[in-house]
Amino acid sequence: MKQLLKRMEITVFRAALEEIKIAKSSEGEVLTKPFLDACKHMLPVVDKCGASMSLVKNIVDANIMKLESRYLSNPAKFNNLQSILRADAAAKATKSSSSCTTALLWLTRAMDFLVELFRNLLDHEDWSMIHACMISYNKTLKKWHGWICGSSFMAIVKLVPDRNKVMEVIGGTKDVRHDMVLLCTTFPPLLEQNHKYLAGVGMDNHKSP
Repeated sequence: MKQLLKRMEITVFRAALEEIKIAKSSEGEVLTKPFLDACKHMLPVVDKCGASMSLVKNIVDANIMKLESRYLSNPAKFNNLQSILRADAAAKATKSSSSCTTALLWLTRAMDFLVELFRNLLDHEDWSMIHACMISYNKTLKKWHGWICGSSFMAIVKLVPDRNKVMEVIGGTKDVRHDMVLLCTTFPPLLEQNHKYLAGVGMDNHKSP
């Protein structure tokens, strides 16, 4: 029992994985609360990537709070993410910068980036943390960012800690690597479903100014 608890304590991804397991309904809908909880549990992981990632963490946290506020206003009505997007569409607020649709868009993209980052760290042990971040950014976020956002992110990336330091604080054990693999295989289907929802309301190709 002590060994099991120890494994759970050293695995920073475990809490997110537990929410991901239950984040899809039997009808295939992405459920609001477990999805947002999974994203919340990714915040401590971002923390372990260094203080330079605080901007990413703050953006993710703000978008979670916005979506959570909508969910809590009527949990039965907003049980799944698509219902939130439909409410924005009905109010003709989909493209507003303060809409829940916009919050879900950027939250999903941030999770895309994190998944790609951890996939790259797993697949390319010779890559530096900076290089892994740059490649992940180029694949997931770069095309959606304007000049200001892009420049800000590039400045952040240059300040990330050494790869070995990041892997050490994450907990570079076999068990943690196993959970990183699980994250990179079980989270993307939820994110892909979100992209389909967003495409359905004409927002999946939306770019920042």
